[in-house]
Amino acid sequence: MPESLNRLMAHIEQHLTDEITNQDITRIIGVSDYHFRRMFSYMAGMTLNEYIRNRRLSEANKDLIQGMSVTDVAFTYGYQSVDGFSRAFRDWCGFLPSEVIKNKIQKSFPKFTFFIDIKGGISMEFKLEHKPSFNVVGVSKRVPIQFEGVNNAIAELAESITDQQYSEMAQLADLYPNQVLNVSYDFDEGYLDEKGLLTHMIGYATTHSNPYEDLEQITIASNLWAVFPNTGPFPETLQETMAKTYAEWLPTSGYELADLPSISYTEYDGLTDDVYSEVWVAVKEKKL
Repeated sequence: MPESLNRLMAHIEQHLTDEITNQDITRIIGVSDYHFRRMFSYMAGMTLNEYIRNRRLSEANKDLIQGMSVTDVAFTYGYQSVDGFSRAFRDWCGFLPSEVIKNKIQKSFPKFTFFIDIKGGISMEFKLEHKPSFNVVGVSKRVPIQFEGVNNAIAELAESITDQQYSEMAQLADLYPNQVLNVSYDFDEGYLDEKGLLTHMIGYATTHSNPYEDLEQITIASNLWAVFPNTGPFPETLQETMAKTYAEWLPTSGYELADLPSISYTEYDGLTDDVYSEVWVAVKEKKL
């Protein structure tokens, strides 16, 4: 994985003034663009689009100092107007391009290099489990995409579920963990920049079909799942486990992501200091 990541970084450097397509990413990395971008966000702490934008603006800064006009730099790096470039550049470094030209202000954003450091690695507890096809019956809502902190829209969804709905879900529940699951799927393209919406369902796993008009159902295909248990402050520990799953475990696991919803469940009793959760990641063996 580090080798293919570094090949992609080199490809980006060679094409900072060109379009970098999803097909390019898939060809170099060997996994789908969607899965790689999700992995990159956890590994790098920013989206791939942010990284490319930062690299382009860093090189634009150099070009301005070296005497290129604002207009030439703007169109060289793919902006449709000088005003659009100027706003993006000011948001990035705090100065207008004209100020950079006049005062020779330099801000840089170095190219990323990836490597695996075996020493000091963190052992992650997990198990691989094949789950037959199952249903999740519950209540869903389109909510804003958010990587960190409490997602207020999901909290509001949970609060909107009535006692009757919880009772109906529980009557259908006949699969582990026999309690509420959080299931996320149907991400907007803006997922990659932590923008847009996803569908989030709160419900129970079951072998039964949904007979209730006030509940919804999704069916999740039979697949292999990597299950990561974690205990600690909520939601920080759960989110940190998700990050380590993609950034540390997945690149060296011999597996890649399957195109299925992401699932977690939490044994939450109102206290946030010592909470048990599980992250379920659908995987498949990586093709050599």
